Amino acid sequence: MAPRKTSRARGDPDERTKLLQSVPPTQSSNSVQFWEDDKDTRSRWWSIRIMYLTMFLSSIGFSIVVSSVWPYLRKVDHSADESFLGWVVAAYSLGQLVASPIFGGWANLRDRTKEPLLVSIFINVGANTMYSYCHAFPPPRGVYMLVARALVGFGAGNVAVVRSYVAAATTLTERTSTMATMSAFQAIGFILGPVMQTAFVPLGETGVEWKAIQLSINMYTGPGFLSAVMGIINILLLIFVFKEYKVADTAGLVVNSQEIEKSEEEGTVDYFAVVATNILFFVILFSFAIFETITTPLTIVMYAWTQSQAVLYNGVILGCLAVQSVCVMIAIRILSRKFNEKRMMLVAFFIMLASFVMLIPFGNDPIPRVAPGLHPAVNITTPSPHPQNITFAPNVTVLTTPAATTPPRGCPWDYHWCDNTPKLYIEQMFAGFFLLGLSYPTTNVLSYAMYSKILGPKPQGTAMGWLTASGSLARTLGPVFVSQIYTSYGPRVAFGAAGGIVLVAILWLIGVYRRLVPFVERNKILTDTS
Repeated sequence: MAPRKTSRARGDPDERTKLLQSVPPTQSSNSVQFWEDDKDTRSRWWSIRIMYLTMFLSSIGFSIVVSSVWPYLRKVDHSADESFLGWVVAAYSLGQLVASPIFGGWANLRDRTKEPLLVSIFINVGANTMYSYCHAFPPPRGVYMLVARALVGFGAGNVAVVRSYVAAATTLTERTSTMATMSAFQAIGFILGPVMQTAFVPLGETGVEWKAIQLSINMYTGPGFLSAVMGIINILLLIFVFKEYKVADTAGLVVNSQEIEKSEEEGTVDYFAVVATNILFFVILFSFAIFETITTPLTIVMYAWTQSQAVLYNGVILGCLAVQSVCVMIAIRILSRKFNEKRMMLVAFFIMLASFVMLIPFGNDPIPRVAPGLHPAVNITTPSPHPQNITFAPNVTVLTTPAATTPPRGCPWDYHWCDNTPKLYIEQMFAGFFLLGLSYPTTNVLSYAMYSKILGPKPQGTAMGWLTASGSLARTLGPVFVSQIYTSYGPRVAFGAAGGIVLVAILWLIGVYRRLVPFVERNKILTDTS
């Protein structure tokens, strides 16, 4: 195919290229076909791949500290409890909630993707560095950690820009598989982060120190520094490799030219479907936020794991979920060609409901208790490798560690729900995690794909910003909700409430099922009936 001249979209002529231009219709037909040459195709897909990497690194910036943020918080601020942990975890999403519409609107207003991406990643690099330097700030250091996490989240508000660009740079036929790949990188980033955290466990809590600049690289600060380095790499790729491309939403299809012009001019987007999808996405992210917030404190209480064990074991568990997510993403790409996306999402929501039901403790085994008078945030000294198990009341096991340099393990006595809540069988926990590993990536991918199709050919930066803001609001409220419920009432009520919210989402999806129609199909129906 001979090379052709491509028309330039508004913006820098060297960066924005309108692809898949229409071939003039023949005299006997009003159909329009789209094409691009091989060079443009390769360049377009390299830019999309850089967006995959950007999404992956953005997710890593959040999840790489998930399994260690609780022990790190307790190390720098002994007064912090699980309730404050909820706010620290939520701070990331609160920052993202504020930033997503800002960066999305910026991308739409300037018709540029690179500018907001570069600014957001610079903020992210600085915030991760601040997080790793929390030990150097004056008390209360927990507040500085909260601010750092909020700024990391603000920098991560670029995910709306990333998804908007990918939606604009792909055809309608490419979009589901591309959005699936995008969500795969996001999900893998969220789940693989704790695995990368485990690489720093051998450094311990002391690690390597350079007192001249108050630098300390240990199992808690190392992930923040690594995120900053990866952010710098991302900046270099955006500056030297990335180019912006845009294609028609109907590219790759044979359609009526008059219908294209009419649908794009009128812009008959079903805004009820847009709002409905935002609500579903809120529940998806809210549910996963509950899981990622409660996992480390729950395992320390239920199985009397030490802080290092909790970081390591939860990292391994989430690593297995990362592999599972990859398999799920591959399956979605295949199944979406054969099965209706809405039906797949409905099935995935039922699986998510089953996962939370599975995580509700049942049985007769008691939860191990911390020795009377000890609080999990208090260090005790005189090391001894032999903890004693003392049973002083029926079905209550007390773990005393008369010699330990780490915080005591087990359920603290101010958690009254430990008296009537059985221990969660570890096999039961694995089963619940497995089901969540099936449902979360599936619902996440399909919601993004459906949302972009509902929006159609119009610029999607602002709309994607609101979807990201919806997810960020869920990630803000989810950790606060579950930390308060978990601290006061325990995992039974926390996971039961989460299951109830998912059940409401299932009923909502059934109610709006017929309204979730792609833009092109909706306008074709409207054209045929008018």
